[in-house]
Amino acid sequence: MDGGPSQQHTFDPKEHGEFKPHPTAVPGIHIVEYLPQLAQIMDDLAIVRSMTTEINGHYDAKYFLHTGYKRTTEFEHPSIGCLASSEVGLPKDDMPAFVTIDAGYDRADGGRLYRSVPGYLGPKHSPIAVNDPAEGLENLVATGKHLDARLKLLAAGEKRFAQSYSLPAVSAKQAAFDRAVRLMRSKRSKAFELEQEPAALRDQYGRHKFGQSCLLARRLIEAGVTFVEVVHRGWDDHSGAAKPIAKRSQWMDAGMATLIRDLKVRGMLDDTLVVWMGEFGRTPGDGNGHFSRAWSTLWAGGSIRSGQVVGKTSEGPKSPGGSIVERPVTAQDFIGTMCLAMGMDIHKEFHAPGGRPMPLIDKKANPVTELLG
Repeated sequence: MDGGPSQQHTFDPKEHGEFKPHPTAVPGIHIVEYLPQLAQIMDDLAIVRSMTTEINGHYDAKYFLHTGYKRTTEFEHPSIGCLASSEVGLPKDDMPAFVTIDAGYDRADGGRLYRSVPGYLGPKHSPIAVNDPAEGLENLVATGKHLDARLKLLAAGEKRFAQSYSLPAVSAKQAAFDRAVRLMRSKRSKAFELEQEPAALRDQYGRHKFGQSCLLARRLIEAGVTFVEVVHRGWDDHSGAAKPIAKRSQWMDAGMATLIRDLKVRGMLDDTLVVWMGEFGRTPGDGNGHFSRAWSTLWAGGSIRSGQVVGKTSEGPKSPGGSIVERPVTAQDFIGTMCLAMGMDIHKEFHAPGGRPMPLIDKKANPVTELLG
């Protein structure tokens, strides 16, 4: 949820807040009334209400939550999706291991968007980007009877060039080229075509970008993609947050709840980890400012023990939700939990530029084992 969604307007409502607590299918667990479909399937979900990450700037916070490391000028750390590609993905598979959906573009005013990068894992673990779920992957269909001959000619030229210029940029281009060719020739590339889905199911997900992105994510996972990141932009509310959040929550509710139900019906939920997150939360009360001290994430599927809440924030009229009173969860803990849930060896080490050893997760990480079955 790009921009930082308000925890008190979603999964940690307070009696003294703008959105009142609403009961769910699990007695004692309340979320806001604008998420009725998610409330109905609370027994398939788990909430962490005690995220705390110290960073209130968008770019640095996104980096921290995607990698489990604070940004440095020395090198870039791999994002969680790139780690999944490296540690869980199938290296020779014709489907990409990691796909991002609607990650966006850099702003005309020079503002940057965080994009997942493989860092010291190498370019073969970079994500493939889908900008619009309705359009699928651009330039996917290969045409022309001389395509194979052209590809062989290009590959020969690329090989000679790589032998003369051994540079990271050359390796990155070769990796992207090889991956693109495998995908173009794959019958499973039809997973990118949403028009293959029944109209009624597309309606359930919601005929908006987020809903269709969730549907595309399910299709990609079903086709063998290891990790999919769906970006839902627009959560950076700074004035009168309640009204836009109420509207946006309808899209989020339909897309997420239908995704969970769809995965469950297809027998995929037990093997698919689903995580809802932003880069931080919003200030308690009106939700108009950045707030990284105490906020929420949502988990489902895989080995997650659902129907529970982990962590707790403060109550009362003086400081509702302003501090954590039970089980703080850091960015390092968050990434460590995801890695553990996906079956990675969290004690593994890589080597950054210069030979510096880099643990798969920060050694300070304390994975939230309470979430895992």
